Amino acid sequence: MGKMFTGIVEEIGKVISASENKLSISAGKVVPGLKLGDSVAVNGVCLTVTALTAEAFSVDVMPETSERSNIELLKVGDKVNIEPALTLGGPMGGHLVQGHIDTTGKIVSMKWQGKAMIVGIEAPPSVMRYIVEKGFISVDGISLTIVKKDNTSFNVSVVAFTRQNTTLGDRKVGDIVNLEIDIIAKYVEQFTKPQDKGITTDFLAEHGFLVS
Repeated sequence: MGKMFTGIVEEIGKVISASENKLSISAGKVVPGLKLGDSVAVNGVCLTVTALTAEAFSVDVMPETSERSNIELLKVGDKVNIEPALTLGGPMGGHLVQGHIDTTGKIVSMKWQGKAMIVGIEAPPSVMRYIVEKGFISVDGISLTIVKKDNTSFNVSVVAFTRQNTTLGDRKVGDIVNLEIDIIAKYVEQFTKPQDKGITTDFLAEHGFLVS
């Protein structure tokens, strides 16, 4: 079975080196619990630890990952959301996240509603077809609840704790964010396709539940 995450960010890391196919990230809180080969989500992207120092880790970045996510936009000094893979018996505070980014979206609005920040995100039809109010979505690796939607965008409510403990606190209109659809929505679609025979091995492999 593939590695899973909760969408609950454990630490804000900082990019200390970035090349076309490799990232090094300073993350003093998370690093002591990592070992070579571990999976870690960086802005919601599941990556494999290839090198470790006392306070930093490195990961290799595949071309497909760069094409689907905002990883290729990262530069030295940028902050990123970090979450180690979920372990058996670990707390489950968000929703099940695979670290398989579906595509990117663009922040189009940020408005206050009481003490919460309502963030509007524009997304392509391939994502919007799965968006439902009160459903979950992962934005840059952060598990968030959808509070409103229209044909081309959706809103999420971001409370103070999330702003303070993730990169959403520094985001602005126009920024590109990683989006991962709730896996339950994908399963529902798969089960309800009239021409489909249900969950296939190809589907399970594509979504990280089977490994060769």
